[in-house]
Amino acid sequence: MSRAAGSLPARYDAAMPLFTRREDPRVLADPQRLPPGQVLTQKWPVLHYGEVPRYDLGRWQLQVRGEVDEERSLTHEEVRQLPAVEVVLDIHCVTTWSRFDNRFTGVRFGDFAQLMGMRPSTRFVEFHCFGGFTTTVPVATALDPGALLAWAHDGEELSPEHGYPLRAVMPRRYFWKSAKWLEAVEFRRDDRLGFWERNGYNNSADPWLEERYW
Repeated sequence: MSRAAGSLPARYDAAMPLFTRREDPRVLADPQRLPPGQVLTQKWPVLHYGEVPRYDLGRWQLQVRGEVDEERSLTHEEVRQLPAVEVVLDIHCVTTWSRFDNRFTGVRFGDFAQLMGMRPSTRFVEFHCFGGFTTTVPVATALDPGALLAWAHDGEELSPEHGYPLRAVMPRRYFWKSAKWLEAVEFRRDDRLGFWERNGYNNSADPWLEERYW
């Protein structure tokens, strides 16, 4: 399933209005808010590889494994009973679009890690998703106050195309690190390259350093 670095994913909504950094008052007020090489969109483009899953929520589970006190599986109902917060943040895609002021609802990852009994030995968090997709972030990134396991966006349930029933939201990283269609969270001692990282994407994924590709 590899592809050339810099090419578009298999599903991409190109019909989106883009604006230069000079035209948006939020960028005028804070020029550092928009990372270099990015342009703004008002829509939320759809990007993914492969087909969109359709889950039976009665059978869907989120597995929790690795460096935790006890490995377990959470049902959809149990996930939705976790303490919910709403955060407002900007998202930045490696394909150069950015969208400001997104309202995500979900459980703060730091709260989730504490509830799951994350061990001090954890250095990385790996997200396992539908179709075998994985991506890994340092634990410091996952514990950012804005990092979530999210089930809603701008007041509505995530659509299937955007990761329903659950996706990671990792602020200040290119958006492929905010993995869709979560099926497992693994707390790890070591890093492990995920799908896009093995196929040409930079593992650090810092938009302000333009860490897009190898």
